[in-house]
Amino acid sequence: MPVNLSAPNPAELLPVKGVMLGVAEAGVRKANRKDLMVMQLAEGTTVAGVFTQNRFCAAPVILCREHLALARPLRALVVNTGNANAGTGEDGLVRARQSCAELAVLLGCESSQILPFSTGVIMEPLPVERIVAALPDALADCRESNWAQAAEAIMTTDTVPKACSRRLVLGGRTVTVTGMAKGAGMIHPDMATMLGFVATDAAVNREALQQMLNETASRSFNRITVDGDTSTNDSFMLIATGAAGTQTIADWRHPDYAVLAEAVTGVAVWLAQAIIRDAEGATKFITVQVEGGKSEKECLAVAFAIAHSPLVKTAFFASDPNLGRLLCAIGYAGIPDFDVGRVQLHLGDVLVAKDGGRNPAYREEDGQRVMKQSEITVRVELARGSARSTVWTCDLSHAYVSINADYRS
Repeated sequence: MPVNLSAPNPAELLPVKGVMLGVAEAGVRKANRKDLMVMQLAEGTTVAGVFTQNRFCAAPVILCREHLALARPLRALVVNTGNANAGTGEDGLVRARQSCAELAVLLGCESSQILPFSTGVIMEPLPVERIVAALPDALADCRESNWAQAAEAIMTTDTVPKACSRRLVLGGRTVTVTGMAKGAGMIHPDMATMLGFVATDAAVNREALQQMLNETASRSFNRITVDGDTSTNDSFMLIATGAAGTQTIADWRHPDYAVLAEAVTGVAVWLAQAIIRDAEGATKFITVQVEGGKSEKECLAVAFAIAHSPLVKTAFFASDPNLGRLLCAIGYAGIPDFDVGRVQLHLGDVLVAKDGGRNPAYREEDGQRVMKQSEITVRVELARGSARSTVWTCDLSHAYVSINADYRS
C-alpha cells in the first residue's frame, strides 16, 4: 500500500484546453488492461522535454530528442506500458518510428510531429503491431477530461495512478496546470521519474518553456530516489497549448513567468513525492533536509548519500534507530574540508547528534518513536554556510525485493 496516497479523484483533475487524451487495451504485455495512451495537442502547442542521462537510453527517448530538435509543431504523444523498447538496437528504433508513422497517418500529420514513449520490460522487442491495431480505439476515446484514465494507462508497478491539478490567473485569464506521472522503481536522478507529463493552457514559447522545465525538474523529479537506478526511459515533458488566450511568455523576465513556473513546479513536486509514496514496497516516506552547506551541491551530496544508503533505508523499514548509519552516510558524502565536529543531526523533533557525536540527552525510545511513524524528516546541519536542499526517499523493504524478483513472471 502506498504511504498516505490514494488514487486521484477524476473530478479534481482539471481539463487543459487544447489537450485530449485517449486510452486503449493493446495487449502489449498483458491482456485486458489499458496499456496505450494517446495525447492529442492543439495547433500552436509548444513542448519541452528532459530525458534520462543513462547512455543506454531507450529507442523512444532517442526518437523524442530527434523530433524535438526539428522544432516542428507537435501534434500528439503516444505512450505504451509493458515494454520499454530499450536495449533493442536498431530494430527498436524501427518499431518506435513505425508507431509514430501509423499515428501520423491517422491524424493527417508528419511522423516527426509525434513523440513516442515506452515503459516496461527492457530488452524485449516492442510488439508494435498490437500498438498500431489499438491506435484507432485510443483516438476514439480522446477527450479533455480523460486525465485519470490516462494516468492509469501509463502505470507499470505503480499501485495507484498519479495526477493532480492547479488553477491560477494570468493577466485576468484563468489558467490550468494538470500533470500525471508513473514510476515506482528504478528512480534516481538524472531524471528521477519514469514518465511525467505536465500540461498548461497558458501560452509559452519554446525557449521559455524549456527553461521552466529545467528549473522544475531540478526542484522536483531530480530530488527523489527509490533505489539509485536511473532508468533507460525517463522522460519529463512540459506542454503549453496557449488555448487559455494569455499573453505569450517569451522569457523569464515576463511578469507571468514566475507565477506559472511556481504552479508547474507545485504540480511536479506533488507528482515526484507521489512516486516516493508509491515506491515499490515502501512503508515510510522520508524527507532529508540538509542545511548550512557552502553550496546547494554539497547539501545534495549529503542528502543523497543518506537517501541512497541501503543500510539507512533498511533501518527505517525496521523502525530501528541505528542512527550511526546516518552519520556514516554523511561522512562518505565526499565533502572536502568537512569538520564533522560541527554536525548536528535531527530525527523528527529529536536531536540525535551534536558536535559530531551522540547527543548526551538522546534516548533510544525517542528515536524509535520517530522511526515508527509513516512520515519522517531527517535534518542535518553542516554549519558551513547558508545553502540548503531537500531530497525525498523511502525505506527499503522485503516487498521491494519480491516485486523486482517477480517482475517478469
